[in-house]
Amino acid sequence: MTKNNVKFRLEKKEDYRAVENLVRESFWNVYRPGCSEHYVIHVLRDDPAFVKELDFVMEEDGRIIGQNMFMKTFVDADDGRKIPVLTMGPICIAPELKRRGYGKALLDYSLEKAAAIGFGAVLFEGNIEFYGKSGFDFASRFGIRYHDLPEDADSSFFLCKELIAGYFDGITGVYRTPAGYYVKDCDVEEFDREFPQKEKLRLPGQLFGGDGEED
Repeated sequence: MTKNNVKFRLEKKEDYRAVENLVRESFWNVYRPGCSEHYVIHVLRDDPAFVKELDFVMEEDGRIIGQNMFMKTFVDADDGRKIPVLTMGPICIAPELKRRGYGKALLDYSLEKAAAIGFGAVLFEGNIEFYGKSGFDFASRFGIRYHDLPEDADSSFFLCKELIAGYFDGITGVYRTPAGYYVKDCDVEEFDREFPQKEKLRLPGQLFGGDGEED
């Protein structure tokens, strides 16, 4: 990537549709036939847990090529406390620019800003092979469990990065995904009609079949 041409800034209201289209293009047919992430970000902007100070876009030569956002949530600690944390995403880069360093640059920038504000940790679902390069580790190593996941289930998708060293020292508990991430397929379909038509494909490696399940 050519860093001299890259700029990070907060998302503006006039960016909303361009960002939603970018998210749609980036996630289309990746995890399911079509995608829901562009509707998720549309909904989350109005959620009380949305962190406007950490709603970033990435530009190259004036064109928006990436975005990342954060939501406030918490860990239900086993000792009864609620531990404030962040979750992240959707995060994306324009499809033609993936695997060229843009994603890591955006991720590292946004994590640095989250730490500067004073947030203690970020937990979310992702691939350790990519996010591990930016300091994420398996959440299980911090004693944090994913909600509604059986004890013997694979939790390698659930990642954590302490923004304050030792933030989870002496803490074990259960992470709660913000409710805003759970959207109905019928609402996604209605929202998607506002965008140019794209073909939905069933592809190897998709996690969901797109047959009426909720995200």
